[in-house]
Amino acid sequence: MFKSGFIGIIGRPNVGKSTLLNMIIGEEIAIATHKPQTTRNRIMGIKNREDGQLIFLDTPGIHKPVSLLNRHMVDAALNAFGDSELLLMVVEANAGCRDDDQSVLHSLKDVKIPVILAVNKIDLVEKTTLLPFIDRFSTLFPFAAIIPLSALSGAGVNILLDEVWKLLPEGPQYFPEDMVTDRTERFIAAEIIREKVILLTRQEIPYAMAVVVDAFKEIEKNNLLRIQASIIVEKDSQKGILIGRKGTMLKRIGTEARLSLEKFFASRVYLEMFVKVRKDWTNDARALKELGYGKKSY
Repeated sequence: MFKSGFIGIIGRPNVGKSTLLNMIIGEEIAIATHKPQTTRNRIMGIKNREDGQLIFLDTPGIHKPVSLLNRHMVDAALNAFGDSELLLMVVEANAGCRDDDQSVLHSLKDVKIPVILAVNKIDLVEKTTLLPFIDRFSTLFPFAAIIPLSALSGAGVNILLDEVWKLLPEGPQYFPEDMVTDRTERFIAAEIIREKVILLTRQEIPYAMAVVVDAFKEIEKNNLLRIQASIIVEKDSQKGILIGRKGTMLKRIGTEARLSLEKFFASRVYLEMFVKVRKDWTNDARALKELGYGKKSY
């Protein structure tokens, strides 16, 4: 019997959803940083096995939106409910049951599909605290299973996959067996660059910044990728921070992004980047659509 299905990974921001997806798939197809709201679009990761296909949907963290961009992110997460056969709700073992977690649980009140609770970051807590934590969540929602794990180390992830497999229905092979994501090379390149900007810049920059790949050209005979990208910000002051004194920050972002791009694509990369200002783009519906945050992006 061949089994398959879509599994939505949900939770509040910064609980390790993208790290979990990368661990399951075995490749870094979703960027993961220590800063919340890193994931903006729904990203598909495909786990192939001889007798089935597990299709995971990494979603933005569910939070109270403060801009049109935030609204898009929350909608992308909530839409996964209707597209999935199963949901994985991820929480942090070292954070207790927060109000944001309870908001996610509230959004599940009318869900008719099974929900597994993945208790992440167990490597950061004493084992004696896990049982009370699990007991607390088990009283709040009828989870199909509760699995303690570490998305970073991989501990418990195979147990989670076994539980997912039990709950999946018989189904077709939706994608070719060598396919691990539905996202294009351009999208992945833009996400890798965005990850470096998030990791290297100040607090305000990540939330007011987008990356667009303007050109992506493969030169096979030289094993070379030529990538041209624009980093979009909302203010001139943010542009100044990104470029840095004498271009030092932009150069550092470019160097780290190029190294990661070369590792991912197994190719030499020539990366050219520009910083552009688009005033208040996070609240501009037209700009959001042009930058890949309209409904078509998920």
